[in-house]
Amino acid sequence: MSIQEETASVCWKSPSNIALVKYWGKRGEQLPANPSISFTLDQATTETNFKVGPKTEGSGISLDFLFENQKNPIFEEKLMPFLEKASRDFAWLNDLHIEISSSNTFPHSSGIASSASAYSAMALCLCSLHEKITGEKLEDFFSTASYWARIGSGSACRSVYGGYNLWGSTPFLEGSSDQVAVNIDHLVHHNFKDFSDTILIIEKGKKAVSSTAGHALLKQHPFAGTRYHLAAENTGKLLNILKAGDLDGFIHLVEAEALMLHALMMTSPTPFILMKPNTLAVLEKIKDFRNQTGLHLLFTLDAGANVHLLNPESEDAKIQEFVKNELIGFCQNQTYFCNHIGKGPELK
Repeated sequence: MSIQEETASVCWKSPSNIALVKYWGKRGEQLPANPSISFTLDQATTETNFKVGPKTEGSGISLDFLFENQKNPIFEEKLMPFLEKASRDFAWLNDLHIEISSSNTFPHSSGIASSASAYSAMALCLCSLHEKITGEKLEDFFSTASYWARIGSGSACRSVYGGYNLWGSTPFLEGSSDQVAVNIDHLVHHNFKDFSDTILIIEKGKKAVSSTAGHALLKQHPFAGTRYHLAAENTGKLLNILKAGDLDGFIHLVEAEALMLHALMMTSPTPFILMKPNTLAVLEKIKDFRNQTGLHLLFTLDAGANVHLLNPESEDAKIQEFVKNELIGFCQNQTYFCNHIGKGPELK
């Protein structure tokens, strides 16, 4: 059977992740200006069905895309450049008609990194279909998926693995790379193996400034060089903290990283503020609660108003009670999502 007559399909479910040392600033073709470390979530996932079949006419990429079972021209337009780049390694993309259907377990624009779960699922589908269509086994399946997930969205390269992952070249970890993420679970103390992430939705909807625009603004930022240096240092510090099981050190560094990210936004050449009054109110509540109880509750923030509450699973009961009694009133429509560290993508 010729490749033009080939029909094949695959489905991957892939998770989002939350960065602890933040990726902010890029160069070249989706390469990071500094290394980053994240852990994978278990409930915030994207499921992508990717089917290819005979192509009727024309040259180049032929695509039909559905999101949540509906045509989405905006998403489809964003996907086309990614698939065109991917055809450098997956030449069959130009020879077959592509049908992609994608859905999330969480609302889009809810403060969870949907691009990370979406492009990691997409890259995994590409790798699986390549093996089916060509009969060739990829030498390193997940590393190849991480590479192509990065081309779609930088943080997506960390979502092809479960647990804790590092992306970016650093002298603190042999084998680290700007091209792909690497899993570091084997280096992590048991204190950090079972962690929760409760995502408080302070504000739904599209951000005033996109992450893509924020990355671009950092290129002209007066503190850019200092940020890259500190992020590189913090990567080494966090690796040591994770190895040692140092919960207090973890709290201090992760919260400092989150606040530094937003400080960079507020001091950009074109300043912008993504935190909202309720974001700040929640951060104060978290610090007060931690001081009063001695529990290991901490926060981190992505590039938005919403708050990620992190804590050891062993402290879940008391912290979930705190969320319901003290924090839920700060959330839009009392919305929050409970996640734990996940095992990574799943072939459906």
